Amino acid sequence: MVKTLFAILLSCVLFCGQALALSKEERSRLDAFAQKALEKGRTIGGYPVNQDTSLDEFYAWYAKHKLFRAPLNNVGNPRSKSLYSLNTHEFENEVVDYFARLYGFADNDYWGFVTMSGTDGNNHGMYFGRKYLLSKSPLPPIVYVSEEAHYSIKKLADVQNLELRQIRATDMGQMDVADFESKLDPSRPALIVIALGTTFKGAIDDQAAIRRVLEAKHKGPHYIHLDAALFGGYLVFVDGEAAKLVNRQFEKFDSIAVSGHKFFGSDEPMGIFISTKEAFDNLNPFHVPYLNDAVPTITCSRSGLAPLKFWWKIKSTPLATFRAIANEMMSNSSYLVEKLDAAGVKNWRNPNSNTVFFERPAEEIMKRYDLAPEESPTFGELAHFIVMPHVHKRLIDQFASDMKRWKADPVKSRD
Repeated sequence: MVKTLFAILLSCVLFCGQALALSKEERSRLDAFAQKALEKGRTIGGYPVNQDTSLDEFYAWYAKHKLFRAPLNNVGNPRSKSLYSLNTHEFENEVVDYFARLYGFADNDYWGFVTMSGTDGNNHGMYFGRKYLLSKSPLPPIVYVSEEAHYSIKKLADVQNLELRQIRATDMGQMDVADFESKLDPSRPALIVIALGTTFKGAIDDQAAIRRVLEAKHKGPHYIHLDAALFGGYLVFVDGEAAKLVNRQFEKFDSIAVSGHKFFGSDEPMGIFISTKEAFDNLNPFHVPYLNDAVPTITCSRSGLAPLKFWWKIKSTPLATFRAIANEMMSNSSYLVEKLDAAGVKNWRNPNSNTVFFERPAEEIMKRYDLAPEESPTFGELAHFIVMPHVHKRLIDQFASDMKRWKADPVKSRD
């Protein structure tokens, strides 16, 4: 009887397994999607996602060891020993240490983790800032951010029930410091989110000017979070003074969020968040007996694979290579401006930015390069092109040629 039941169950398992196998049509659909994704990635210019992922060797190693059979989970504090042993905390900590040095945090005076995205990093920056400021004052803090900063800040302020004051931006997208000064409440703790750079125009808020206003007009506690999701990856490697913008020794920010799927070329959203130790120490620990630890992250279960990819990227890429790629991006951004000028297309670019925005072309061109639209009372209908590491001169030449043809006959191009 037992043997008969076992045979029936085994048959059911085998039958169900066969029934759930992908059909020929489903496999063909997946194959077509994969081919389209790889082909389309070569021409994307409107969004800051590096198409040069360069993870071939990582996935070869991953498949060789069949690591897809291990459910990795980085739950808990990566700086503490987790009761769940299938984690990659040791690699995550090395990633954090690598970037903490790059961003000028003092030794043993920081805490961080690998995030699931830039927004995840901003969420933690605002949460850490809120908890830090509440430890200094009974008054609730006010969040100050430019109206052209990333849209996540508004959403996160709503989620965390924080009062938000949007600061007017200049025509080129930078926070208007005079408007910040006029809206600053000196009686309430201030949580300032600084953009490096803004979502559409690629502007960089003036940290030094913002700090001068705080020193002159605000005597209470303040916290500065740097949203460097867009530019934090490459600025630290660019020649000249630009690297100081993301160096805590020069710009006294309290935390920073940087994306890993932008400059660094991850094939999925991820990033890095780092704060000072003082900000970390002011969190409510919320000790969890289930994990025999406190969980300082808002997210509980976290990807164990993302830190491995980030670790692989920084270990397999010399600093000199990152510097070369970053400086080539800046050079190619200037080249794009030159080509658009030559094509007679009005365009604008902020300092140290890989974003060039310009008068909006025909819909056909917008779709071909996945360009993002925007409207400005000063500049009119706009689009932008973001020069990521996969954007080489041949793609810029092709894009500029299309723009030149559109400029010569915009009516025909729109038909």
